[in-house]
Amino acid sequence: MNIPANHPRRNSLLIREKLVEGFKRKLVVEEGLIAHGRGECFDYLLGEITQPFAVKAIEAAVAALLLAKYPVISVNGNTAALAPREIVELAKNVNAKIEVNLFYRTREREEAIAEWLKEHGATEVLGVGEDASATIPELFSERRRVSPRGILVADVVLVPLEDGDRTEALRRMGKTVIAIDLNPLSRTARAASITIVDNLVRALPLMIEKAKKLKDKSPSELEQIIKQYDNNVVLQEAVYHLFNRLKTLYESKLAIEFCR
Repeated sequence: MNIPANHPRRNSLLIREKLVEGFKRKLVVEEGLIAHGRGECFDYLLGEITQPFAVKAIEAAVAALLLAKYPVISVNGNTAALAPREIVELAKNVNAKIEVNLFYRTREREEAIAEWLKEHGATEVLGVGEDASATIPELFSERRRVSPRGILVADVVLVPLEDGDRTEALRRMGKTVIAIDLNPLSRTARAASITIVDNLVRALPLMIEKAKKLKDKSPSELEQIIKQYDNNVVLQEAVYHLFNRLKTLYESKLAIEFCR
């Protein structure tokens, strides 16, 4: 699709195109396309830019990944379709493993996603086939299947585009969970240790940039960043921002009607 450079929805339409291409490559399922539409709505309300509360969460998230003994980045189909190169680069900068984890899991999708990530620079991708031989306790969807070399033993897990059940289950296992979620009201956002309320196509490049700046910091400096971070405050700021955006949009519409 040839999208004009000056189209007001250009970035959003380009993201849709990537997902359609991911669907054709069997990375993305139909349900993933629906889920994206829900997130797109929240992104519109956020203003389609990275807000200050997301920047704070990004810094804390990167600090947690750098301090982790065994960090893992969990990847589903939408994430792989939208940001394969960024996932690989972030993993390299924070020394994290990459693992495929899917709600709608098939061997074909696992292998397609792993191969796609390797085409973009990954040397190892966990959670494919027999490697997903361990299970997360008290979780009954296909997301329960994890690698015993990855998410099962991880102390910090980054879960872009997550579902609430697994976030809650991972927290019960004592893991630090970092979520990238456009909806600050979701179970994932509320259950995560650190929630980046932003679009992952904007958040991941910023995380890479921040990792390059922070990886030479001492553990005590990184710990101080995390100590000063409060996820509840960040979520409150995100909800307040959404409220103000809706109020502004509503009042603008009333003003237009009044002037007619």
